[in-house]
Amino acid sequence: MSLRKSILCRRISNSVKSVNNHKHGGSGRVVVPTGIGGDVSGELLAESDPVDGWANMLPELLGEIIKRVEESEDRWPQRKNVVACACVCKKWREVTKEMVRSPRNIGKITFPSCLKQPGPRDLPHQCLIKRNKKTSTFYLSLALTPSLMDEGKFLLAARRFRHGAHTEYIISLDADDLSQGSNAYVGKLSSDFLGTNFTIYDSQPPHTGAKPSSSRASRRFASKQISPQVPAGNFEVGHVSYKFNLLKSRGPRRMVCSLKCPLSQENVNGKLIDDSMMKGPESSVSSCTVLRNKAPRWHEHLQCWCLNFHGRVTVASVKNFQLVATVDQSQPGGKGDEDTVLLQFGKVGDDTFTMDYRQPLSAFLAFAICLTSFGTKLACE
Repeated sequence: MSLRKSILCRRISNSVKSVNNHKHGGSGRVVVPTGIGGDVSGELLAESDPVDGWANMLPELLGEIIKRVEESEDRWPQRKNVVACACVCKKWREVTKEMVRSPRNIGKITFPSCLKQPGPRDLPHQCLIKRNKKTSTFYLSLALTPSLMDEGKFLLAARRFRHGAHTEYIISLDADDLSQGSNAYVGKLSSDFLGTNFTIYDSQPPHTGAKPSSSRASRRFASKQISPQVPAGNFEVGHVSYKFNLLKSRGPRRMVCSLKCPLSQENVNGKLIDDSMMKGPESSVSSCTVLRNKAPRWHEHLQCWCLNFHGRVTVASVKNFQLVATVDQSQPGGKGDEDTVLLQFGKVGDDTFTMDYRQPLSAFLAFAICLTSFGTKLACE
């Protein structure tokens, strides 16, 4: 649109508001005669509520605007402008959500629901985990710069609780509200007495028809049901096991993860997933994925076990690990790409750790797996 037409449209809008205020006393609608400005045909209806004007924008124009914003603001903190578009009104929110869910945007973190969607395929999301030993709290943030000391964009928080013979980690979207009854609650991690077997629970069903776990430890509330909209139980989405180590602390840990990972919208057995199956966490599609830690090699000169973390880990620790896939789900019975690291976790400071993940893991699953590395493993070390 030329500058002259833009100024002309603004004058028309101002004229409509002026007539509306003087003749109708704020009634909200006025009919403008045909022919004003030379570009108006029929009757022009002007709404007094500015939000209605944004909601009535042509779908083609609205889609183009949000598409350009989404493409130009692909990283945080600039990506907050995409969130701002979703806050304009209901119509803008629906268009923005559809744009974010499209296959070309897989792996980008925009809304809280993206934390349970698969990460990027090519380059992993680089994150930081900071530990507060006094409060047994862990904070996950998305790294915004290559610096290992970056504050980052806050994503999730977790707190460790001791319940009898087992330990639980409550995971929340709110760093100040870490309880299962909170609206910010997203899931939890539960361990056995030895700290070698963990179960990951999601607050939402991982797929259509999923039933909450019947075990008492998986319940969110003491009563059976609080509200029809709030599930009283949690849903099992993964297990992490640490294998017995004959060398104890002198040898590396061995771990195996069996997970119900969310599938991306790209394909299922080579076919595109119907968009209606990706509307929300209640109807998302998931598949079973088995991961194991990549075996380190013994360095004769340094006299220690070594893994190549490509500069993302700087402090030697038994907690450090890399996970690779054991089976390619697209080819049943075949081996997966064991050279591609899907999740790596390592220490860079006294209470600072790095976490890098990619498909098929989500930020929620990756964070839960890394939490299992904290604490003493009685049967392993």
